[in-house]
Amino acid sequence: MSTDDRPELKGSKTDLSSLTNGRSAISHALQGLCDRPPLGTEDSWTQDGSSGTTDVDGASQLKPQSGEQTGDVQSRSTTAISSDDNGSEKLKRKKHEQRRESIHVVLEPSGKNGEYTFTAKDPVFQEILQFGLQREAEKLNGKSRGKPRDLVFTQQFTTFDRQNTSAAHSPFHGFFTLFWIAMALLLGRIAAGNYRTKGSVFGDAEILHLMVDKDLFVMLTTDVSMCAATSFGFFLHKAIANDYLTWNGSGWIIQSGWQVFYTCTIIWVTFWRDWPWTHTVFIVLHVFVLLMKQHAYSFYNGYLSCVYKRRNLLQQKLRQLEGIKAQEASSITSPRAGTHAVTGIDNADNGNLTRQRSIRPKYSTNLSKEESEIASVGQAIEADEPLDAEQIQAFHRVLNTEITILNEELRGKCTTTDNVYPNNLTLYNFVEWACLPTLVYDLEYPRQERVNWWYVAEKSAATLGVIWIMIIISQAYIYPVVVETVRQKEAGISLDERFKEFPWLVSDMLFPMLLEQLLSWYVIWECLLNVIAEITRFADRGFYGAWWNSVSFDQYARDWNRPVHNFLLRHVYHSSISFFHLSKMQATFFTFLLSAIIHEVLMFCLFKKVRGYLFTFQLTQLPLAAFSKTKFMKGRDTLGNVVFWFGLFIGPSVITSLYLIV
Repeated sequence: MSTDDRPELKGSKTDLSSLTNGRSAISHALQGLCDRPPLGTEDSWTQDGSSGTTDVDGASQLKPQSGEQTGDVQSRSTTAISSDDNGSEKLKRKKHEQRRESIHVVLEPSGKNGEYTFTAKDPVFQEILQFGLQREAEKLNGKSRGKPRDLVFTQQFTTFDRQNTSAAHSPFHGFFTLFWIAMALLLGRIAAGNYRTKGSVFGDAEILHLMVDKDLFVMLTTDVSMCAATSFGFFLHKAIANDYLTWNGSGWIIQSGWQVFYTCTIIWVTFWRDWPWTHTVFIVLHVFVLLMKQHAYSFYNGYLSCVYKRRNLLQQKLRQLEGIKAQEASSITSPRAGTHAVTGIDNADNGNLTRQRSIRPKYSTNLSKEESEIASVGQAIEADEPLDAEQIQAFHRVLNTEITILNEELRGKCTTTDNVYPNNLTLYNFVEWACLPTLVYDLEYPRQERVNWWYVAEKSAATLGVIWIMIIISQAYIYPVVVETVRQKEAGISLDERFKEFPWLVSDMLFPMLLEQLLSWYVIWECLLNVIAEITRFADRGFYGAWWNSVSFDQYARDWNRPVHNFLLRHVYHSSISFFHLSKMQATFFTFLLSAIIHEVLMFCLFKKVRGYLFTFQLTQLPLAAFSKTKFMKGRDTLGNVVFWFGLFIGPSVITSLYLIV
């Protein structure tokens, strides 16, 4: 895993521009190191809606926490209030004797915007405070070295779910009812027309025959094989955990090669079997979903494997240190006995902390090639040179601090040690992850206590019903237009003549394509994913946001498909910043580019030709998103929503018509 540079620490100056102020920064630093319960304790998950927010770039913004521990730290340095009650003086003296000695901390503006200078006479406290501030700054700036982007999972329901009380009492709920009444009347109209002309309410049902007449069993067998093949990553990580491979060595190369082979093989099967478009769309979409799941599972566990191996190495060094007897004098000169820092941080003159630029991965296990405090400590222990008591104490503190941080990274959001790496590498955990309706792998998720099977039946019926509606609309309004266009092309009609029909083709498919788009979104993100979530007891049902209120296409990209957006945010956007050292703008372009390529691959599989129309339309979202942020569009949300809906309305029919005609 690649890494980013940490925030700049100059002398005793710490750049706190990403934190709200000096006090909240100290609060974050202390809480980050003190408020975690032990790994062995059992905790119950509770919803915390304020644990994080997402800005325009999707970076997490932690809110200052007014926890009790900060209050405790402050109260210990205050003077007890006198009282006239009996025994109060004894109580005051007893508290004063038990209370730790106060630590004087000075926090002053440095003269530069967002920079502060702090000093503490106690070197241990200064080390803890410095490291805590640095880690909080990294979190808020999205620059945790080598760590995948953290995402917050909370218990929530989808907008149109009847369990969502706020949606049930929405003033627009009547429009939702009206929509389904209109769908029922439309189906009745189509059925009556079919009976009048064909003698059957189902008509010729060509699309239904496409779905069931050819290779249905082969297609289902292929899908099951695709799901089983995703276990490759599980066995790879079992080998890594057993030290047969290393992730930073050959592990990530093997996994990446497998993902390319896996995707290309399945796409080749769709061409080899010459499947109809119904089979092709299902298989290709599913293979991309499984590809994202494999990538998320393997690369997150790969990161954890690096943390785990480094933690074990430092624990070994700590055991070696405990076996060293203190000498009265020591000949070692590096690192200095007065150094009280952790990875990448050294002591400067006068006790001020300065940043040492690290030139190696944060979680490497090759200490001989590192230039850091931890590497110096490890090399000193390995050299078996005499150490005095002060040096042993300093080394012990440095190693313990780093091991504590690594343990916290391994723990993640786990409340117990059951799922802490490598305990999570079980077949049950992998199968469970494969079934969960999320594309971002984590060690634990919020879960419901039980499954409501009546709810599962309700949403399953809705899934089948909406799919049936989509088939009927396609059969009545889209299929005849497509067949006629293909017939003209096969009859040898020139491109110029066919383009004369282009405006009529677009207008004929405008409304049915919009309906199909809305219904396909509803059946997947409202019906199908809720079925899977209920069966797996997955409590975070935030599969989409209020995308229909979008005022820009970047907002739409974030809200209409949250699972894919979260995957792209962690494994494409933030990983490209970390691995390729791209800027935010470059990472945004790279994310949209990758998304556009995948959409064009789907069109290639569907139409068996490369035209690039969908690819081009996907990339035009970038200038449109930039336009929405100009001064002209600022505050004009209604106009932005009109532009968004206009593009969403005509886009599918225009793109489909282009692929059909050319």
